[in-house]
Amino acid sequence: MSRTVTVGLDGSRESLAAAEWAAREAKLRELPLRLVNVWEPVPEPMAQAPLLGAETQAHWRERIPREAAAGLRLRHPGVEITVEQLTGRASEVLVAASKESELLVLGSRGLSGLGGFLVGSIGQAVVAHAETPVVLVRAGEQAAGEHEMDPAGIPSAATGFRPVVLGLDIARPDDAVITFAFEEAARRQTSLQVVHGWNLPPHYVSSLPAAPETAVELGRQDAAALAAVLGPWKEKFPHVRVVEESRAGSPANHLVGASREASLVVVGRRIRRNPFGIHIGSVAHAVLHHAMTPVAVVAHD
Repeated sequence: MSRTVTVGLDGSRESLAAAEWAAREAKLRELPLRLVNVWEPVPEPMAQAPLLGAETQAHWRERIPREAAAGLRLRHPGVEITVEQLTGRASEVLVAASKESELLVLGSRGLSGLGGFLVGSIGQAVVAHAETPVVLVRAGEQAAGEHEMDPAGIPSAATGFRPVVLGLDIARPDDAVITFAFEEAARRQTSLQVVHGWNLPPHYVSSLPAAPETAVELGRQDAAALAAVLGPWKEKFPHVRVVEESRAGSPANHLVGASREASLVVVGRRIRRNPFGIHIGSVAHAVLHHAMTPVAVVAHD
């Protein structure tokens, strides 16, 4: 695996926002940034149409990455930027490109008038099959939105980063997911907010009206289990302040809520090596579609 941050670039608003985010991340990691522009060949009959001729295709293939790279170099002078133009099915090419990267960044259209993402078929396929961490960035994402308000109450990239949020499954905690979240918080010199949602076992539900203390006790047990999982990691990353949140209810809902005040949300995805179908897990799926900030999906066994 090469030490690089890779971003998929097609000239859309969402991919340009992803490239800006990827450049900032590359600077934090002190890594080069690789812009990957994928051209999917059109069927032969369509290729004969005047607007889709060889000259037009070549023009846009060259112009999109060239102009994007020039702008990024001006705005991020300390980041080494390279461009690759590849041909093939976009999802497959991007998954292959992710194998040569530390991180793959993709754009996703924001839902008009609402929070959250509109994750297209390419993005979902890449997230489902890439084993490198993938970050989804909405169109319109700005650096200032990842930072705390300044004293005048205005978002500013000059202030400190908002927290990184980690959705943690304490029944099956994975080192890769936890490490990624702690390292992202450390790079940003911000806190890590760890969110775990839990639900009452079915046989407890009917007894709650008569014994509300049952839920309280189960909540204490869950909070203790969360603290036990995080204990060694807090020792490993002593400079990262950890905020632990054990809450009854849907983990996805809690993560979406926490995303409103976060710089990045981190979730895990279990690797399924079946090449057919798109499986990213219910929590990751919900967070990808409704979070208010960039989302990192970290694959794990």
